[in-house]
Amino acid sequence: MIRSFLLACLLAWFALPVAADTPEVPQQVLVLLDMPAPHFRPDSNYSGGYADAAGRSARRRTAAALARSHGLRVATDWPLGALGVDCYVMDVPAPLHPADVASRLASEPGVAWAQPMNVFRPLGHDDPLFGQQPAAGQWHLSQLHQAAAGRGVRVAVVDSGVQADHPDLAGQLDARLNLVTGRPEAAEIHGTAVAGIIAARADNHVGIAGIAPLARVLALRACWQATAADTLCTSLSLARALNAAVERDANIINLSLGGPPDRLVQRLIESALARGIVVVAATNRQAADGGFPAALPGVIAVAEGLPPPSARVVSAPGTDILTTLPGSRWGSVSGASYAAAHVSGLLALIIEARSHGPPGSRARAPVFADLVSGVDGGIDACATLARASVSCGCNCGQVAPLDSVARH
Repeated sequence: MIRSFLLACLLAWFALPVAADTPEVPQQVLVLLDMPAPHFRPDSNYSGGYADAAGRSARRRTAAALARSHGLRVATDWPLGALGVDCYVMDVPAPLHPADVASRLASEPGVAWAQPMNVFRPLGHDDPLFGQQPAAGQWHLSQLHQAAAGRGVRVAVVDSGVQADHPDLAGQLDARLNLVTGRPEAAEIHGTAVAGIIAARADNHVGIAGIAPLARVLALRACWQATAADTLCTSLSLARALNAAVERDANIINLSLGGPPDRLVQRLIESALARGIVVVAATNRQAADGGFPAALPGVIAVAEGLPPPSARVVSAPGTDILTTLPGSRWGSVSGASYAAAHVSGLLALIIEARSHGPPGSRARAPVFADLVSGVDGGIDACATLARASVSCGCNCGQVAPLDSVARH
């Protein structure tokens, strides 16, 4: 029963998010007092169990005396039969240091050992919604972040307005420009969701973690939210945003949008590509070629689910994606727009990884052929990052030859 109670307490402790300004562990020491061997116990059954009431009372008195003599307070205790000890948790008041107190207690008679209370964390992100993100499992995101997290990479999110003070986006934006004439700046659904997928803060005890949480976002508002389900942009607003992305030295431009062919927009995209900027766009499944601007040469086109077999398109998670929403909320979104955001984040990891590689690898911007396909037709993010001359930190499997990827 005691062990069940302790297990429940530990599970509850791990499940609760910890505020950033809250001490994670109180100043405490663990003092382990030896139980007598079963055949030395004065009870009549020699069971070796925990029913030695007299013995436990004696050890509690010993623990209380130790606590008083060292200026401590016994917080709780429980038996650890597997080790043959009773464990006493003692509060250590400031300015005493738990390590020093434990060292002194260890030399006391009857003490098996004493130690400070340590803290352990899962080897992954502490964001409470992280496990619900498809990329957390499908792309082995925690392992990828051990190799790269997008540090030093600037991603231009050409979209509707981004909530700059969202708890998962605060401090992630290098710029927030409103390039829509006649419409005041606003925090809007589509842009906030895309920005969160790419670069939501990791390990801040709230929400999610972006694909590239150390990337910097250029939030370029070229679109506006006409209704809850409809976001609109114009040639002019897109052109202004693309121009701003080029002038502000973006490494990646994310275009989670589509529309009719547009010469001005096309010329600006071609100008960006000529400067070595990576351009990522969402595909339109209703268009045979993936639609504009996804079908432009050099643009990395992204679909959610399985990619169209005849198109030069990669596939990424795009269904029921948990991300940031206006009003400091989180919620699920679906569509090629959000698949494109995943790929923009992954490309930011590649760019960071290459920045630590040989000079030749640093010079070339990532292209379509750098994205390795997995057996299910989607991107194998681990193998893709491994190709960028880093250890992927997880089971990448076999990295496909470049020519086989190009035929995807």
